[in-house]
Amino acid sequence: MTYCVALFLKAGLVMLSDTRTNAGVDNISTFCKMHRFETPGERCMVLLTAGNLSISQSVVNRLQEGVSIGDADPETLATVPSMFRAAQLVGAAIRDVYNSDGLAMKAQGVGFDASFLLGGQIRGRGMRLFQIYSPGNFIEATPETPYLQIGEHKYGKPILDRVVSYDTPVQDGVKLVLVSMDSTLRSNLSVGMPIDLAVYHRDDLQLRIHRRITETDSYFQHVRDHWSNALRQSYGTLPTADEWWAGKRQG
Repeated sequence: MTYCVALFLKAGLVMLSDTRTNAGVDNISTFCKMHRFETPGERCMVLLTAGNLSISQSVVNRLQEGVSIGDADPETLATVPSMFRAAQLVGAAIRDVYNSDGLAMKAQGVGFDASFLLGGQIRGRGMRLFQIYSPGNFIEATPETPYLQIGEHKYGKPILDRVVSYDTPVQDGVKLVLVSMDSTLRSNLSVGMPIDLAVYHRDDLQLRIHRRITETDSYFQHVRDHWSNALRQSYGTLPTADEWWAGKRQG
């Protein structure tokens, strides 16, 4: 399993992924699930992957070598003219992998499960963020829905629902995705360190931050410790139910 999250903010994109893959409790490995497709000054894209590792890697390889959409000539993420076309290309790559391996996987009782987050910008075009599903179809983040998640997302969702908005500053977005990831790490053993962070500022056409965060990263430790302490302190200030209801009756 995995957890990936991406914020679509007015000022830029914040994208975060874990690195744990597992096929049982005694077979745990670390693989990067964040893939960069960057030509500084011309285009910058980041692809996050979740689900079956072999499917994800096959899709990424096709995106690098070239995929045809319909009768068109093969394209890569380095040649597509728009982010919408890039999302279409990821969908076409997924379907190509399914046509190649899907029946054999089904015969072995293996489900065809993979999902992707693709965010970025091409020069002269707008910044966009998409979530692409196993059939190759996709949805797009909007100012009204400024974040997308794939993988084991339920533990990291509450903080995003409460706080994130399209106007959230990028610096605050980094804090939010780290808190969201920490909540997931604490509650699900199938998600694990290290984690990969990418920060893109609108119209930069190159990543501002691309960093692997380990257990010993001092900033991540500060964020997770401060957040845990703040939750405990806030919990301690809540009145007990009997105190509250007794006060209500007296009032």
